[in-house]
Amino acid sequence: MAGHVEASAPPAAPPRRGRPPRRPALPPPVQDVLLVAGLCVPTVIAVRHGMSDRPWELALQAALVLPLLARRRAPLAVFGVVAAAAAVQWLAGVQLPADAALLVALYTVASRVGRRPALVAGLALETGIVLAGVRWSPEGRFLGDTVTLTAMAVAAGVTGTTVRTRHAHLAALEDRAAGLERERDQQARLAVAGERARIARELHDVVSHNLSVMVALADGAVFAQPRSPERATAAMRQVSDTGRQALTDMRRFLGVLRADEPDALRHPAPGLAQLESLVEQVRVAGLPVRLDVAGDPAPVPAAAQLTVYRLVQEALTNSLRHAPAGTRAEVRVGCSAGAVTVEVVDDGRAAPAGPASPGGHGGHGLPGMRERAAAYGGRLEAGPLPGAAGWRVATRLGLGPAGEEGV
Repeated sequence: MAGHVEASAPPAAPPRRGRPPRRPALPPPVQDVLLVAGLCVPTVIAVRHGMSDRPWELALQAALVLPLLARRRAPLAVFGVVAAAAAVQWLAGVQLPADAALLVALYTVASRVGRRPALVAGLALETGIVLAGVRWSPEGRFLGDTVTLTAMAVAAGVTGTTVRTRHAHLAALEDRAAGLERERDQQARLAVAGERARIARELHDVVSHNLSVMVALADGAVFAQPRSPERATAAMRQVSDTGRQALTDMRRFLGVLRADEPDALRHPAPGLAQLESLVEQVRVAGLPVRLDVAGDPAPVPAAAQLTVYRLVQEALTNSLRHAPAGTRAEVRVGCSAGAVTVEVVDDGRAAPAGPASPGGHGGHGLPGMRERAAAYGGRLEAGPLPGAAGWRVATRLGLGPAGEEGV
């Protein structure tokens, strides 16, 4: 015990109650050999007692029994050979103890081939039963013997058909289970791809916006340092606050922010209530912004509020990054019971290359914005105003069960 503590092994799991484990079945060839050997036992007994010692009778019995070794590979052919041997036996007028091979052959056809071949084989066997009863049944016993042998033939055919049906059902269940497993794997892959896209989109929104604000504030601090050290200091403090908020957002998004941390209460998940602080942050970075929120935001779900926040954040980030100096922006949000409208407009001159240009307002955030809007049935409009007098981003998010189609 001194110096270290030995880890105790976990207690063994109690044995699971239930059905005892099944013993592995014998291989099919071994089963067929044992079956043929069992059918040969009456022949051996008959030979030892002198009841069947003629060579041709032994050959007939071998022709009845030995083909069963191939019954799994060629059920119909084996039944035909056994039936032919039985027909020769009937013509020869001898009764042999190996006639039970006919029942085994019929069972094999019923269990492995199909219903129609089994019916034909059963009719052939029934014909042989009637002929055998006519020739060998004692007087007054024909009906009883025929009924008994017919019942045995029907039992063999029904048993084989039942086994075939059960195997088909099990095969269908296995195919269905395999299909469900493939579907589950496909859904898992789609979920992983969707989650990766969501993570990339969220990280882009958080990192791109906050870094753009921090760069603008740092440039302003450098510019103001010689003339107004106090303003430079305030700008750098704002850079520090922006960086801390970015870290908080990223930690919350990645699921590592504990509920007992002060930042969890001080920085709730962004929504419509946080638009004012977002706009103020952009103002401090050098882009004058006017915010107008109309309607009651209370009916808007938290997820939709986060979508609105991210759309406004990305649009203002693009304006801050790409618009020329002196640009002003306006954010208009309209809330109603069934939809939320979002519009962000700036008066900076649009880049001639259009929205898809790396130098224009589009950047790499537009695909993510379109995906966010599409989740609520909205279509995002992003492009220059008439006469290249600015840039406009607008959409309408439906709040119905499946998302009402928006602009």
